[in-house]
Amino acid sequence: MSIRVLLADDQTLLVAAFRLLIEAAPDMEVVGVAADGAQAVELTRATRPDVVVMDIRMPGMDGLAATTEICCDSALSATRILILTTFDIDDYVARALRAGASGFLGKDVGPDELLAAIRTVARGDALLSATATRALIARFLAQPVQAPAGAGQRLEALTVREREVVVQVAAGRSNEEIAEQLFLSPLTVRTHVHRAMAKLGTRDRAQLVVLAYQSGLVRVGHSETRGRP
Repeated sequence: MSIRVLLADDQTLLVAAFRLLIEAAPDMEVVGVAADGAQAVELTRATRPDVVVMDIRMPGMDGLAATTEICCDSALSATRILILTTFDIDDYVARALRAGASGFLGKDVGPDELLAAIRTVARGDALLSATATRALIARFLAQPVQAPAGAGQRLEALTVREREVVVQVAAGRSNEEIAEQLFLSPLTVRTHVHRAMAKLGTRDRAQLVVLAYQSGLVRVGHSETRGRP
C-alpha cells in the first residue's frame, strides 16, 4: 500500500521538488498540496493522508496552529505530522512536538533522507535520534510545563521494564540502541514501546517523550536515573 502524503508549504519551488521526489518513489503518493495552515487542515480532513509534511512558517494559520488542530481531531488520529524546520526557531519546534508532531527535518534535507523520514513517521515511529532534535528535547521539554491530568497515575500502569524503555526513548535512542543498552531484541523493545504508548494514551514516540518529561519520569541530566519506581 502506498504512503499517502500531503505537502503543506508556501514555497512553490520547494513543494514542486518534493512532489516530484515523493511521486517517483514506488511506495508513496502525494494526495494534496496546501499553501497555508488552514488549507492544510481542510485538505487533511478531506484526504486523510498518512503523513503531512508541514512547514512551520506559512501565511495566515501557520504550521504550528495547523499541527495542533490536526492532532486534536480524533478523526485524524492516524495522520502523522512531519515538520519542516531550519532548527533555528527552537521554541516553535518544541511547541510543535508538544502539539503532536512526530518528527522534524531541515529544509536542506537530502532526497533519501526525506523519503526515509516519511516512511519512519508513517509507520508510527518518530524522528528523535538526530543530535539537533535531542538537544531540543533536553532544552525545552524539560522546562516546567503543566503535565496532562492524571499523568502520574498513568505512569503507575507501566511495568519496570516499560519504564526503563520509556526512559531510553526519551533520551532519543532508537529501538536498536535501546536493545543493545538493555540486552533485549529490537522486536521486544518495539513491543514494550507500543505497550507503553497504549497505557499512556500517546499517539507515537514523540508524544511518549513529551509525557516522560512533563510527568517528571525523566529530567535533563538525569534521563537514566528514574526508570524504576
